[in-house]
Amino acid sequence: MIHEANLWALVRRRAEATPDALFAVDEDDRTLSFADYQVASERCAAGLFSRGVRQGTRVSWQLPTWLESLVLVGALARLGAVQNPILPILRRGEVAFVTGQCEARLLVVPEAFRGFDHGEMARAIAAERPELEVLVCHRGLQDRCLPEGWLPEGDPASLPDPPQEPTAEQMPATWIFYSSGTTADPKGALHTDGSLAAASRAMASALALQPDDRVAMVFPITHVGGINWLFAGLMTGCAQIVVAGFDPSSSIDLLRRHGVTQATAGTVFHQAYLAAQREKGDAALFPRVRAFPGGGAPKPSQLHADIKRELGGAGIVSGYGMTECPIATMNRLGDPDEKLAHSEGRPTAGVELRVTRPNGSPAAEGEDGEIRVRGPQLCRGYLDPKTNRNAFDQDGFLRTGDLGHLDADGFLIVTGRLKDVIIRKGENISAAEVEDHLFAHPALADVAVIGLPDEEAGERCCAVVVLEPGAKALSLAEMRDFLLERGLAIQKVPEQIESREALPRNPAGKVLKRDLRQHYRGPTR
Repeated sequence: MIHEANLWALVRRRAEATPDALFAVDEDDRTLSFADYQVASERCAAGLFSRGVRQGTRVSWQLPTWLESLVLVGALARLGAVQNPILPILRRGEVAFVTGQCEARLLVVPEAFRGFDHGEMARAIAAERPELEVLVCHRGLQDRCLPEGWLPEGDPASLPDPPQEPTAEQMPATWIFYSSGTTADPKGALHTDGSLAAASRAMASALALQPDDRVAMVFPITHVGGINWLFAGLMTGCAQIVVAGFDPSSSIDLLRRHGVTQATAGTVFHQAYLAAQREKGDAALFPRVRAFPGGGAPKPSQLHADIKRELGGAGIVSGYGMTECPIATMNRLGDPDEKLAHSEGRPTAGVELRVTRPNGSPAAEGEDGEIRVRGPQLCRGYLDPKTNRNAFDQDGFLRTGDLGHLDADGFLIVTGRLKDVIIRKGENISAAEVEDHLFAHPALADVAVIGLPDEEAGERCCAVVVLEPGAKALSLAEMRDFLLERGLAIQKVPEQIESREALPRNPAGKVLKRDLRQHYRGPTR
């Protein structure tokens, strides 16, 4: 593994070590080697330099997961620019807020993606901010070069020397990630190459990544998890299978054709792989698979057992983190199935983790409390300094807002969110606990449990379910009997059940429970 913390130094070192090895392949079977990647990034950097991008220039970019996007990341790293990746699903109001708050000087977008005109949106935003320049990106990386019209390109000889490689303590914040969030207000977290490298190194170590690994890059490249996979690939020499927009009908075959070994990236993807395996029958869907890395959203424990039995490999190897502190904990290959199924692993190298009661005192072993983290992958804080006051405690630990506990072996079990506890007649109900039981029902493909306003109880517990194809609708009485048979306390059994075709999720796979609460907050049905 290459242990550089600076992204451009990592690109250069990897190109020197394994120049001809595969760096990435996309849905059109276009490929780049590590040497190709360095060359393309330098040419793009020269073009951006001629357009005024310098060390410290803030560049917002909202692109799908394309080979071109990876090249743009490398080019901006070569120049030492400050990168602000924006999820492609965000629209004018959100993009205008983000680019305005981070004072971007350049906004890079696709002309259009999935039927939405990003170019028109970007030009409308720039019309209200004269200092903001717009650059429209087209897919066009062919024959290992960037054709004219994709991004500005030039002669790498015109570039200044790369920015100096400071120590971790001296590294500037060159990344601004906005929370993908299940809450209303996005916050810009300030990261350095060093903090992202620490998270990526922890992930690569936990998964024992090798040069022959092929990673399903189905996560948005604009999400911190996507950048973590880019770092991890450069560190270990493994290759990315680049997927612009995951579609089970086509993306799974792409992963299969290119020999995926790390079938990322979370519950919604793992459920799709499992459904495809069951449709396929006895033949292995992914013959070379080693693991199903996960994170970003809770996993039902039953899913690990099903994945390992039916798809093979180590099953789900998940971690815990957030935009502000990715890969704070992670399971490892070889951990016992009980841990893989029920936990998010132990703290990764250098991470300190606390579980605290509401008064800030330490929770006992096995006692739920708020999870707080501190470590080398923790962000430098938020772009808006006022946000920092309530986000960190007096010792510099991030207050995650997540609930969980540590078991006797030091593995973290995440049980929900502070705001995801349903208070019914004064009794606290963990939505995650009820969801975990319901996921075991053979008729259910997906589940979310939410609290809804109730005049008598304060809140009532509602299960929103997605049925397996061909399954009969689950009645409230049938659900109640199933949960009681599994030993769930009567006061935790949902009083309401709703069925829908799919749950709303953000790009990280987290269920948007606020949308569900808003939709179902009427009287009991």
